[in-house]
Amino acid sequence: MANVIVLAERADGALTKTTLEMLTLARSIGTPVAVLTGEGADAHAARATEFGAESIVLDSSAQSEPVGRDVDVLAAAVAHFNSSLVLVAASAAGKETAGRLAIRTGGGVVTDAVRVNPDGGVVQPIFGGAMTVTTHVKGVAVVAIRPSSIAAEPSAGAGTIVTLDVPTSERRRARITATVPGQRSTRPDLAAADVVVSGGRGMGSAAGFALVEQLADTLKGAVGASRAATDAGWYPHRFQVGQTGTTVSPQLYLALGISGAIQHRAGMQTAKTVVVINKDREAPLFELADFGIVGDVSTIVPALIAEITRRRA
Repeated sequence: MANVIVLAERADGALTKTTLEMLTLARSIGTPVAVLTGEGADAHAARATEFGAESIVLDSSAQSEPVGRDVDVLAAAVAHFNSSLVLVAASAAGKETAGRLAIRTGGGVVTDAVRVNPDGGVVQPIFGGAMTVTTHVKGVAVVAIRPSSIAAEPSAGAGTIVTLDVPTSERRRARITATVPGQRSTRPDLAAADVVVSGGRGMGSAAGFALVEQLADTLKGAVGASRAATDAGWYPHRFQVGQTGTTVSPQLYLALGISGAIQHRAGMQTAKTVVVINKDREAPLFELADFGIVGDVSTIVPALIAEITRRRA
């Protein structure tokens, strides 16, 4: 079977959920090769092995320019393993890495993919999810995988450690001189959460999002918002779900007071179960709903929270 290279991403001291999903995908189409970079990379080799990595490329050098070094290591791995498929996470860093690696290897890029078929066809939703296309890339295919597109399943691999001689690149270099920690939340990451509770214009005001947060916390989920709500200043823009925001694919998506513009639907329509609560029975989002409730969120959501709490007591 062909070698499939997976660039591992880390967050909060662990491999991300998307990395484990990509390793699972790689097992279904070839032989997974995990690439772990940065200081402390060796500490995550066991986890990558647990999810099927047959080979693990370790590069623990300090990264003053993380994306650039990742491209160097990946290019060396592509040559060493004679691979024609590289998987990266469809994050900001992952997409930058994909573009730069494709130029380096003379390959092509497919972003926001949800699957790669055994024949190498890359499945990708387009036009806001209205259509799905399958793309075949000539040469090295660098594919950015959308989070939560694949169910991560452990299956141990050999985990053979490989250290490559990574040549110094002749490219222009950038150097990170300072970093500022981003705002952190105790809730799950929106893009990778299994449960997402989103609020829209129907919440009435910024104060109405207290209900969204309470329901999300009761379900141990992430909070999202429609563009209308974020544009109104009711909730920060980084929580916007939709075509111009974050694309989510949770096991459970609850939409509170969201009518369902096409841009919003494009960002959540691959959710496994969709629950819609809206007082407008003609809201377009009901077309996607597995369960719909016509009513006022300010009355229904507190009752829902109370019932969930009672059943868990």
